[in-house]
Amino acid sequence: MSKALKAKDQLVRILVPAGKAAPTPPVGPALGARGVKSMDFCKEFNARTAHIEPGVPTPTLITVEPDRTFSFITKTPPTTYLLKKTAGIEKGTGRPGHEVTGTISLKHVYEVAKIKAKDTHLKHLKLESIASTVIGTARSLGLQVVP
Repeated sequence: MSKALKAKDQLVRILVPAGKAAPTPPVGPALGARGVKSMDFCKEFNARTAHIEPGVPTPTLITVEPDRTFSFITKTPPTTYLLKKTAGIEKGTGRPGHEVTGTISLKHVYEVAKIKAKDTHLKHLKLESIASTVIGTARSLGLQVVP
């Protein structure tokens, strides 16, 4: 079999702080191992995430093609990050369901759900369904949801 038939796109999933991509770990090793210039990715990523608050973790899907070109998709920040920021806590509980680290209102849950609804893989779901998953994530962090 020739190399042309074997070669296929590679998918790289990394969590990069918005506006702060640098060719250091995790970006450098992940892309360097696939022959992509990490500095090119960093410049393009930082330009594309300039409108987001710097430092917000941004899940990124990078598609590396056989000719070493790349394209990438940025997603919304993780639900846990949004909930911790909203509740004003540093980290979740070690014993979910037993310890309460903070409280969050249902209004805040729906605000987080609206942000998460912008993701392409959640477009087909109703806002109520996304909100119920946000409530489940909040409970696993030790947050109490109040009406």
